[in-house]
Amino acid sequence: MKIAVIGIGQSLRGDDAAGLDAIRKWQEKYPKTANRPEVRVVASELPGLALIDLLDDMDAAVIVDAVKSSAKPGIIHRTSPDELSAFTPDAKSAHGWGVAETLHLGRELYPTLKKLPIRLIGIETEQVAMGAGLSQNVAQAMPELCCTIEDEVQIFLGK
Repeated sequence: MKIAVIGIGQSLRGDDAAGLDAIRKWQEKYPKTANRPEVRVVASELPGLALIDLLDDMDAAVIVDAVKSSAKPGIIHRTSPDELSAFTPDAKSAHGWGVAETLHLGRELYPTLKKLPIRLIGIETEQVAMGAGLSQNVAQAMPELCCTIEDEVQIFLGK
């Protein structure tokens, strides 16, 4: 089974970098999993529609991104693409086309994506100011976020 672990974010926009930071920290904390030949780790700034290409030839995917909804900063959301409608219209990525829209289009254009198991892990942002680092709430949630990524990858590896 080939699994993509994709971190999405903008490294220069505060908490929006959380997806990128999380997969780097996960690789450090769980090198045994991250370095397995069937696991492909990708950090992607502003993927937009290129997200579809990152999923090509994969059997499963874990996508990590910053989100904005009405939840408290640092809260971790675990969901599938089909459950994204539970978020408000404002709860989407800041990367051009949001993850939900991109996955929906990909599933319409590529039938194999309809069957691809994808887990989305979102971390609630506090601030996305240009040039800022992670907020305290998001930084404090990083260990839990890494554990969440590991849990999801292990679920796919166990299939």
